[in-house]
Amino acid sequence: MSKFSDLTRLPDARGHFGPYGGRFVSETLSFALDDLEKTYMRLRDDPDFQAEFDYDLAHYVGRPSPLYHAERWSKKLGGARIWLKREDLNHTGAHKVNNTLGQVMLARRLGKTRIIAETGAGMHGVATATIAALFGLECIVFMGAKDIERQAPNVARMRMLGSEVRTVTSGSATLKDAMNEALRDWVATVDDTFYVIGSVAGPHPYPAMVKEFQKVIGQETERQMMEKTGRLPDLLIACVGGGSNAMGLFAQFLHQPGVKMRGVEAAGEGLESGRHSATISAGQVGVLHGSKSYLLQDAAGQIEEAHSISAGLDYPGVGPEHSHLHDIGRVEYVSITDAEAVDATFQLSRLEGILPALESAHAIADAMRVAPALPPEHTIVVNLSGRGDKDLDTLLKAAPERFQNPAKTGDGKEGA
Repeated sequence: MSKFSDLTRLPDARGHFGPYGGRFVSETLSFALDDLEKTYMRLRDDPDFQAEFDYDLAHYVGRPSPLYHAERWSKKLGGARIWLKREDLNHTGAHKVNNTLGQVMLARRLGKTRIIAETGAGMHGVATATIAALFGLECIVFMGAKDIERQAPNVARMRMLGSEVRTVTSGSATLKDAMNEALRDWVATVDDTFYVIGSVAGPHPYPAMVKEFQKVIGQETERQMMEKTGRLPDLLIACVGGGSNAMGLFAQFLHQPGVKMRGVEAAGEGLESGRHSATISAGQVGVLHGSKSYLLQDAAGQIEEAHSISAGLDYPGVGPEHSHLHDIGRVEYVSITDAEAVDATFQLSRLEGILPALESAHAIADAMRVAPALPPEHTIVVNLSGRGDKDLDTLLKAAPERFQNPAKTGDGKEGA
């Protein structure tokens, strides 16, 4: 039996992953969370609910997403063969829609008529707005002013889908502050409102519930790798902000000790600079948004401002299960800088014709770092969690010289 076999039984009845997780909320929200937990536990194993979920994943979202062998990229790097789990090809362009579909289905069964959500990069907001439109529900998305500016295409998409985007100007005006405002709204409107949290964060049962709706990523990956290679992958790599795309990939393999895993945080301008979002790599244990996990905080326990060029990783916390997986050594957590992520975006775009989201580019950059040192019979699966057209304005500002009609050589390198 694997020493990690008990991971399949987490969280415990009170929502704890080891010492992390739990529920730190007001009494008003505690009642709502009790109702949500009871409904979720009842429907999780309900065949009719699962059949509806599976049908919409297939016929609306477009699953299964492909597992693509990046041959040119693998050849250029040398070493291990790299496969990309193409969550960017889902409807709405990211993995987020898996979770929003499941949560809005729960909201309907709870009789809720109003949906709220927070978003950073905008992909969770777009996915929530999409599913709310599908089911004819009112939707309000809270988004930091800084993120609204750098993710303008996704703001337009949400509004086109009929959702209201509420600008958050408090604090750093990014994802943390958007989540703060969404929680305040929920306290005041809990009777008719369902809060669709976008990651494996927040109070119990959200971390477990979001993982449940995202684990289709890993289930498909296991099946596809067996079909294509006849064995499990040697290494999984995924970016980690709150951590839902990583948990979706990792969950199916947690009890398989032969499958190694790397969660990639945003090092921003470098860990030593203090301007980063590497919560596990450089954080301390505390409580944020109703859950206990690693956080970026000062000696007095005040939350510090996070930084990343990718809006979706610009968060000072992380999901409680990731905190536990770090402590027990099941997943190795590393970090990638803004500059490395930008470079990885251009490399993959020009070698494979795939423009990754800047969030996903952190995982791409880590694969570039580790693949050459591994033997060619090894396989790596990188979760390509979203597409990168939303980030073009950010890339234009970060690396304008790389958009100057570059001549390219046959191997994808920029020519003279």
